[in-house]
Amino acid sequence: MSDALFARIDARRDALVALTQELIRIPTLNPPGENYRAICDLLARRLEHRGFACEMIRAHGAPGDSDRFPRWNLVARRDGAAPGPCVHFNSHTDVVEVGSGWTRDPFGAEQDGDRIYGRGACDMKGGLAASIIAAETFLEEYNTYTGAIEISATADEESGGYGGVAHLAEQGYFDPARVQHVIIPEPLGKDRICLGHRGGWWAEIETRGEIAHGSMPFLGDCAVRHMGAVLETFEARLFPAMAQRRTDMPVVPDGARQSTMNINSIHGGQPEQPADYTGLPAHCVPDSCRIVIDRRFLIEEGVDGVRDEILSLLDHLKATRPGFDYAIREINRVIPSMTDRDAPVVTTVAQAIRDVMGRDAAYVASPGSYDQKHIDRIGKLRNCIAYGPGVLELAHKPDEWVGIADMLDSAKVMGRTLERLLLG
Repeated sequence: MSDALFARIDARRDALVALTQELIRIPTLNPPGENYRAICDLLARRLEHRGFACEMIRAHGAPGDSDRFPRWNLVARRDGAAPGPCVHFNSHTDVVEVGSGWTRDPFGAEQDGDRIYGRGACDMKGGLAASIIAAETFLEEYNTYTGAIEISATADEESGGYGGVAHLAEQGYFDPARVQHVIIPEPLGKDRICLGHRGGWWAEIETRGEIAHGSMPFLGDCAVRHMGAVLETFEARLFPAMAQRRTDMPVVPDGARQSTMNINSIHGGQPEQPADYTGLPAHCVPDSCRIVIDRRFLIEEGVDGVRDEILSLLDHLKATRPGFDYAIREINRVIPSMTDRDAPVVTTVAQAIRDVMGRDAAYVASPGSYDQKHIDRIGKLRNCIAYGPGVLELAHKPDEWVGIADMLDSAKVMGRTLERLLLG
């Protein structure tokens, strides 16, 4: 190993910028899941030219998959001269909605100084581009190596990953006999290794009432008022209890080291009318109100305990509040994941960070889940981390950006990791 690889990566700065911009300019919005095939085709053409064997895999039957919005994934593999470990870089291609507050074109990929702006720049097309430049440069520098390099571009991470990494894991693509080291270039910072993530439990809660004329609400039962009691109970009892719980996982930012819950949505009564509707609402007491909760829990908590805590509060209301009734539907659950600090991919990337930046790596865990959960739980592969360029707090925000210098440093870390794992 030498610094020649680093010099090659620095020389490819313009290529890194251009690739990042190409990726951002494909609006892979999820939902609904647009342009997945287009971005996979772009990457396949590039990687096939560099000797990778590319597979296009559609996640037929996965949530969201349809003929209009098919869930396409790319797995590209290049084998070395002799058997050895496989190093796999996995990046999701989907991005969340644009939202309001932008001062730049969300899909313009504008470069301003050291920054490239756009939806997905940070989360995580910059990381995808860095991993590709790292792999390409490694292959330019070394004619022979042992093992294999894989690069995957997968769908739907922003909505759970079931049309992407989960599907690939079910098909055996992350079997430990096939792949030994996985790096997911999520935007956790160029000098930080992300070992895992908190858990998540999503549910829809419905309160029920009785419809009646709005001028005589005493003849009905308002489901929205019942939901108000649920929210009041959460404020008085659940949120203070969660605030007292702290994890030993190195979750960042600090506020995420406690249990949290977000009220994702609320709706009660009549459906909202189109924006061009000019009529007045009908006079009805709402007989249904629904909220969706997003409960993020700690590795020290159990998912069944998280669910039972919510049920206990709702059952208490049912026993004490006249007319109160509810239904609850679990939407999804994610078990926390945590890779050991002495796992091979962790120690190798940590040494690469020292080589590139001259300082020790920080070890963190993510406040939200990402596709490590499927590699861990379905693929049974524990030797997996998130490592990539970008500032986590910029994800899903307006004027999202990724730093070019950060991408270059991350590409060097990835390249040095390939050297240590594949050069014997």
